[in-house]
Amino acid sequence: MPKKELKSDKLYAPPRGGVFSTAIEAPTMGRTIYVSGLTSRSREGEVVGKGDIKVQTDTILQNMQTILGEAGATMNDIVKLTVFIRDMGLFDQIHDVRRPYFKEPYPASSMVEVSMLADPDLLIEIEAIAVVE
Repeated sequence: MPKKELKSDKLYAPPRGGVFSTAIEAPTMGRTIYVSGLTSRSREGEVVGKGDIKVQTDTILQNMQTILGEAGATMNDIVKLTVFIRDMGLFDQIHDVRRPYFKEPYPASSMVEVSMLADPDLLIEIEAIAVVE
């Protein structure tokens, strides 16, 4: 059974343009992959895209694709994202970058503004849960 979006007319719908679903039903037969919070770092550990939320978001999502690929998974297997950002005003820019990485049904997602990440040059961190059939 592929993942499917759950909706209810009794609840507020995600805003148009948002790259997320309110809820996702995922198959229980398969493997679950838990991706720790990824930040925008090069292989050498240097921060990539200092001061640029779009570059940092893109770097994280590219790295997420890479680690999921090691397990034979894709971005479409992600059922839940948690995004930690330093400035909620960057919401639209983050979603502009996310859009090409996901197709409907989009994963369930939470975005939380935080005061600090592991390095003062980091603007965003993203963790994920994927279910592979």
